[in-house]
Amino acid sequence: MLKNKQENKIGVFDSGFGGLSVLKHLLNDLPEYEYVYLGDNARVPYGDKSAETIYKYTLEAVNFLFKNGCSLVIIACNTASAQALPRIQKEVINKNSDKRRILGVIRPMAEYVSSCHFKKVGVIGTKSTINSHSYKLEINKINPKIEVLEKATPLLVPLIENSWSKKPETKMILKKYLKPLKNKNINSLVLACTHYPLLLKDVKRICGKRINVIDPGKIVSLSLANYINRHQELELKKHNTNKVSFYATDEQELFKDLGSKFLDRKIEKIRKAKL
Repeated sequence: MLKNKQENKIGVFDSGFGGLSVLKHLLNDLPEYEYVYLGDNARVPYGDKSAETIYKYTLEAVNFLFKNGCSLVIIACNTASAQALPRIQKEVINKNSDKRRILGVIRPMAEYVSSCHFKKVGVIGTKSTINSHSYKLEINKINPKIEVLEKATPLLVPLIENSWSKKPETKMILKKYLKPLKNKNINSLVLACTHYPLLLKDVKRICGKRINVIDPGKIVSLSLANYINRHQELELKKHNTNKVSFYATDEQELFKDLGSKFLDRKIEKIRKAKL
């Protein structure tokens, strides 16, 4: 039993806007829960920061969500999931026998890929995520027979955040990024960045029907539903309709405009978060 009855919400954290593509699926698939979203847009991107800095920023964000009534936190940022999540779980949650929980986005994707018995899997993401080899390590931990081919695609995030996702130049760059993976005959593609679902239609078109392109938000949503069913002790509060609070560490108006595209619904109100 949780001592604080207010600790019954689900927190979603990202370094910026991308995690809203995960929240979109959570709101659609698990609308009965209350959510708190935090975007650390004042310090984005995390990808060019040191591991120690990423850990510090992520821990501050997690603590903020805990203080705002979350008993379960999803770290939607791939960089934070790779660089900070294992250490936070070990040094904060496990060490203190904390009943609150923190989950990432990498493990659910690895479990899904392994369950589908793909033989050759491509992974595209930011330089930081790809250089960490976190997806390859996690997938091969479950199934060492899967061949994982990684490709850094650093131009995609700035193009998306500057509203260039529909531009022909972006489609040309995307096609160039995906060509080496297609030439190596991958049969599945992991989008290892929460920004990339905004390019999902183009990625699927370029990859063709032969390659299974995985939407990370959907997989995380399915994984979370399973996790909640197995952990009733979290006592997550249920509502009849979507209830979500938004927090940002910097400019709220920009967050509203760009965030609404990721969430695929209008964001009415964003509060300022002080980490």
